[in-house]
Amino acid sequence: MGEVLHFSEDPDIDRFAPHVAATAQQADAYVWAVDADRAPDYWFPRQCPRALAWLLPATTPKDRAEVLGPAATRVHVIEHGWLEALRSVQLFAYRLPAEAFAPFGDPPHAHVSVTVVAPLGPPEPVGSLLGLHEQAGIELRLVDRLWPFVDRAAGSSVGYSGIRLPNARPR
Repeated sequence: MGEVLHFSEDPDIDRFAPHVAATAQQADAYVWAVDADRAPDYWFPRQCPRALAWLLPATTPKDRAEVLGPAATRVHVIEHGWLEALRSVQLFAYRLPAEAFAPFGDPPHAHVSVTVVAPLGPPEPVGSLLGLHEQAGIELRLVDRLWPFVDRAAGSSVGYSGIRLPNARPR
């Protein structure tokens, strides 16, 4: 409660300053963070392209079967070439004060601040990213190329997000 998270491979950040990210789709400078519900979206090496899909109340049985499978309620998909980085990266979670942030997106998928934000304490190593997925009951899939899954999920009734997709192998 009262906290949002920022994930980084850098364990030495003492303040977060608003900036325009290289991958930004907006011109405003922000500090980016996520709440606990969206934290699993960032249990990856920073540059790892990934597709995320989850069950929604409006998800059709057909889309659930074709995108998520018969038992999964949330699926994360990466390319085979990123598995070793996923296994070996050291990722840190920074706890940030939620009152410095506002929800971002419609529906909100992140939190942003337009002011410099100091962490609430030292970063915490998150441990095994594979283990986090397992503990959270998130199915992690490995594929040759992300694009078939991205296209199917984006055109369906499941919840969907794609992160760092320009880093994926070409179509």
